[in-house]
Amino acid sequence: MRVYLDNNATTKLDDEVFKTMTPYLTEYYGNASSLHLFSKETTEAMNKARETVAEILGVSGEEIIFTASGSEADNMALRGIAKAYRNRGKHLISSTIEHHAVKNTLKDLANEGYEITELPVDQNGVVDLKALEEAIREDTILISVMHANNEVGTFQPVEEIARIARAHKIVFHVDAVQTMGKVEIKPKETGIDLLSFSAHKFYGPKGIGGLYWRNGVRFANTLTGGNQERHRRPGTSDVASMVGLAAALKKAVAGMKEEFRREEELRDYFEREILKKIPEIVINAKGVKRLAGTSSVTFKYLEGESILLSLSMKGIAVSSGSACSSDDLQASHVLLAMGIDPKFAHGTIRFSLGKYNTKEEIDYVVNALAEIVERLRNLSPLWNEFKSGQK
Repeated sequence: MRVYLDNNATTKLDDEVFKTMTPYLTEYYGNASSLHLFSKETTEAMNKARETVAEILGVSGEEIIFTASGSEADNMALRGIAKAYRNRGKHLISSTIEHHAVKNTLKDLANEGYEITELPVDQNGVVDLKALEEAIREDTILISVMHANNEVGTFQPVEEIARIARAHKIVFHVDAVQTMGKVEIKPKETGIDLLSFSAHKFYGPKGIGGLYWRNGVRFANTLTGGNQERHRRPGTSDVASMVGLAAALKKAVAGMKEEFRREEELRDYFEREILKKIPEIVINAKGVKRLAGTSSVTFKYLEGESILLSLSMKGIAVSSGSACSSDDLQASHVLLAMGIDPKFAHGTIRFSLGKYNTKEEIDYVVNALAEIVERLRNLSPLWNEFKSGQK
């Protein structure tokens, strides 16, 4: 059996979504920026895709910028605000558990003379709002906090953060790459000024994302080139992918609540079963609201890489954290920020379920996992030392 439990890294392209894209890869191939008749179909399709996304978010079409990825959207948001508001201030606030697309961009901006404050989180990975209030200064121009964490699934209090940002007239950016299409997001109602998302997280194509940029928030170009995306993001429009993003999002939100409940029940079943069958494990952030399909499990006295590779040999795909840092042998910055002991953080695996997963697959994974953990622990000096200490 092959089981894919790495949906937070990427999802399978939905077959129906692929069918909507195909005509714009083969039949309607004109450059949407051209003026001749071959561009008419592609221009109309691009405009329709933009309006579909805007309608779902409750915003206007002119506030949607298509990008090549969620990482590009994050970069555009952070660098664009930093550049546009630098005369007002050079202080930016984020958290210790952001995705590397945000974390490394802020690090780069720090090298350019900006000051960055990273807010601490509690043991469940929730941002400390008191620390946020205390961190705000007269020269603070941006707050950037993710909607839900990609590794442990914790939702952040974006509504409360938005209220604080508004009260201090600070621009607020939210990385919603993990939540778009999974929970309802209305940035205008919430008070979010910029929102990043990516199609391949909700069964759309890879290589296409987007950024909501509220009208009235100053914009500074971070790329130079042509006038695509209303002069905001140059480059020949990938119309097929834009169509795919809109189709995938529309399909995702249509059954969003039901799918959230189904995945949550399947995840809870998975966690109950492994807690019964495998000793000395911890479900991270279990006490707070999480993404329905996300389960971060720490297996004490083991290395996560050994578990991951053993599961892979049985046809099971999981992750040790963010796909963008999968080749990094350092312990997850998210888990360390939550106060997890580094020696245990290395033994953490992320299981992320999606709409194609079944109970039969979960049963297979649980049984395989129990067998693998027992075998690996029997070979582990740390486990044997722990067992000896219990006698």
